[in-house]
Amino acid sequence: MKNIWNFFKGTLVLTARGSTAYYCWVFSLLALMVIGAFAYVVQLNEGLIVTNMRNQVSWGFYISNFTFLVGVAAAAVLLVIPAYVYHWKPIKEIALLGELLAVSAIIMCLLFVTVDIGRPDRFWHLIPFVGILNFPQSLLAWDVVVLNLYLTLNLTIAVYYLYNLYYKRVPNKNFITPLLLFSIPAAISIHTVTAFLYNGLGARPFWNASILAPRFLASAFCSGPAFMILVFFLVRKFTRFQIKDEAIQKIAELIAYAMFVNLFLLGAEIFKEYYTGTVHLAPMQYLLQGLHGYNALVPWIWTAMIFNITAFLIFLIPNTRRNNTTLILGCVLIFIGVYIEKGMGLVIPGFVPDVLHEIYEYLPSGLEMVLALGIWATGLFVFTMLLRVAIPIMNGDFHVADDGVGSYIGDQMFLVKTKDKPQPGSKPGDEIAAADD
Repeated sequence: MKNIWNFFKGTLVLTARGSTAYYCWVFSLLALMVIGAFAYVVQLNEGLIVTNMRNQVSWGFYISNFTFLVGVAAAAVLLVIPAYVYHWKPIKEIALLGELLAVSAIIMCLLFVTVDIGRPDRFWHLIPFVGILNFPQSLLAWDVVVLNLYLTLNLTIAVYYLYNLYYKRVPNKNFITPLLLFSIPAAISIHTVTAFLYNGLGARPFWNASILAPRFLASAFCSGPAFMILVFFLVRKFTRFQIKDEAIQKIAELIAYAMFVNLFLLGAEIFKEYYTGTVHLAPMQYLLQGLHGYNALVPWIWTAMIFNITAFLIFLIPNTRRNNTTLILGCVLIFIGVYIEKGMGLVIPGFVPDVLHEIYEYLPSGLEMVLALGIWATGLFVFTMLLRVAIPIMNGDFHVADDGVGSYIGDQMFLVKTKDKPQPGSKPGDEIAAADD
């Protein structure tokens, strides 16, 4: 317990120090989190009527973000497989960053579910072993279980790995390897169960496609890795942590394959609906061309499709994929394109028209967008703090002192425990002697 506390205390000091840019970024996120919290207080006082969700469209912007972020969390498997199944060293060196992204994404998922609940005081019913989940009959219960399991799994892997590196120990492979391998089916399960939540609603024909789960996974393996590549470029620019070009290029190549599958499955679904021309075509018509004069989503979905196709071509052509400028552009286009397609482009058409053939055109209210921005800021804040701790440890810059009585970042004293043997030059009572980055 003493070692754990010293590790935790050292990480707290580490996250509190940084450059001016680091402080500006962190305080900007904290400001957005506070604004989002105020928006949630308003929603709690007034109820969900302050959103634009109604009986006809009962899932909106919150669930759209939830669905997208489940895919971002599942995408960590795209690093785990080449790293720990095929033991490819360039990706193995950065696979932990994917686990940290999964933790941050799942936290955002849980927050979006929480703000979508009309009675958040009843959230405890969804807590395993505390509430009554109606498991295994309820798909919602399955979703709660797999999401919490995946969060616990990734958090355990990351903390255990970093804890051992901090104390200059080799992580026990007999402990961590089974967890890493188990995270592969766990990642697939969180998005499969989410797809089944939609797929199992028989009254919503837009979601009644057997290829919905494969579509979810294919799009997840595009958006999540695209975001990770952007993070890798930022890490290389602002830290001394080395990320090899071959690792980034391999991930980009895998994104190209996943985007092809995603576009193919989407095209197959569009063909099936338009060629059969049944009454079930109406939601697809509303999405792609408008229905009875209602066309709010049309410009958004076509923007998403143009972005996705353009990004696919960028990733498909080796020269543009290997050029950092076009690669970054492609990652941005994929992230935005999949966010629209798999968010509002998936959730809203399932409700338009509704089961009584009424059309209620939903667009998120200002409060919904502000609250969602606050949740995204929370997730990015968590991810920033995790990276702030993980990168110095993985780089060998932040570690326990050789005599075990302090922590070092680089070759400078970072934390002194005065109850143990003092370091040369330290003063009694000086618990913290921080070194500038």
